[in-house]
Amino acid sequence: MHPESQIHDVETGADKKAGLSYWAERVLEECDKATHDFAADPVHDLRVALRRCRSMADGFRSVDPDPAWRQMKKLGKGLFSSLGDLRDTQVMMVWVAKLSVADAPLRQILLDSLQQKEAALKLVAKQAVDDFDRKRWTALNTRLAERATRVPLDGPVFQYLALERWHDAYELHRTALRNRSAVAYHQLRIGIKRFRYTVENFLPELHQRWSRDLRDLQDTLGEVHDFDVLWAMVRAHAEVGLEERALWQQTISDERLKRIAHYRKKMLGRGSLWQKWRAELPAGETLARAAMEKMRTWAAFLDPDDKHAQLVTTLALQIYDGVVAEGVLAPSEQSRRVLEAAAVMHDVGRGKDGGGHRKRGYRMIRQLKPPVGWNEEYLQCVAIVAHHHRGGLPPSNHPIFAGLPAQRRGELMPLAGVLRLANALDVQHDQRVSGATVGRRNGFLTIFAQGLTSAVSPFGEQLARARYLLETCLKMPIMIRPLSARRKPAAAALGQR
Repeated sequence: MHPESQIHDVETGADKKAGLSYWAERVLEECDKATHDFAADPVHDLRVALRRCRSMADGFRSVDPDPAWRQMKKLGKGLFSSLGDLRDTQVMMVWVAKLSVADAPLRQILLDSLQQKEAALKLVAKQAVDDFDRKRWTALNTRLAERATRVPLDGPVFQYLALERWHDAYELHRTALRNRSAVAYHQLRIGIKRFRYTVENFLPELHQRWSRDLRDLQDTLGEVHDFDVLWAMVRAHAEVGLEERALWQQTISDERLKRIAHYRKKMLGRGSLWQKWRAELPAGETLARAAMEKMRTWAAFLDPDDKHAQLVTTLALQIYDGVVAEGVLAPSEQSRRVLEAAAVMHDVGRGKDGGGHRKRGYRMIRQLKPPVGWNEEYLQCVAIVAHHHRGGLPPSNHPIFAGLPAQRRGELMPLAGVLRLANALDVQHDQRVSGATVGRRNGFLTIFAQGLTSAVSPFGEQLARARYLLETCLKMPIMIRPLSARRKPAAAALGQR
């Protein structure tokens, strides 16, 4: 059992607490407890509380761009790091005592050295606690606790985030199996830790089922790393006799191999925990919707009028589905998904001033990490369509199209035309148009807009300009008319497919 598992764990118990507010307050409480003598238990408990807050900040930063998340994580970094060095030293003291006999010469040498190091690190930790800005910590977490409530626990956003962490950790698993180096196993441990913390903080239902295995694996790989560090300490003492050195090497190697074997037993084969976890995370259409929900949540934090984005997304999909149903465009699930993502994020660059937001939004979308199953080109397509939701049209050789084949460019422009028209239907952000349906007759496409009172008005003139791109791409004139009581809006609204 890893030494940390032998210490009282503040995360267990029937009355388990959760949430950023709780753990932020717990940091301050544990600071007071740790400062008495910086013993192993309170140091561990303070690190747990800090780790909880910092890992929550990591999770929320992926969907909420508020700089306060980064500031909160940075504020706790110095204290967390200083406590980590102290905690590692205390763990090494436990292992040295546990793996050696009382009269072994190197045992006392190592313990004396570690005790001296521990004393020095306690002074460093005390200074870090004294320097910790409690007032700033409280202010940041008060602000962030409210923002944290906007993303529901156990929801699709955090299920998707856990899947990303699963993929990252699984790649590290494959790397460790290939080269079996100490560095690879250490990186694997970090990957599993990040996956565990995501599940622990944001997916309480899954954590209830997975916590025992996740903790066991983290402890197992933690012990592997401990043994690598311990062997490096032994090797540093050249004055130790060959016989004792060989005994230490054999003992450490045997213990390390036991942990590796334990890990492999749980994590290889069809019934491995990797496969068990993956089976309970989003896949197929559920994964696609979860990825879209993450983008929608990110956009909602940035867009000053996210209700407009929601309506534009609904209208864009209704128009697209109607055009496809009329046989004017070939059906494409990929194109529909690109259009939906672009509509969801088309105003992320707006901010409060609104100026130059198309270019800013394009850059922001391009900087996102492509969702699972996507690639950089897919995300570039989304950014291009979002960029063209209004304004002038660049020539086909514009740098924005760099790297895209000509065929793909041709596929994007009708999507941009649909989004441009959908955006124009709510150009005043007044929600007057609530739905749209499409008809085709006598070589014309007619878009019937629910809530439109008259096509002859300044608003109608704006719609006439906005339809030009789609008309050009479809090579077909488009008329926009109010939706009569006899016609029903298209059923393919957002989220119904």
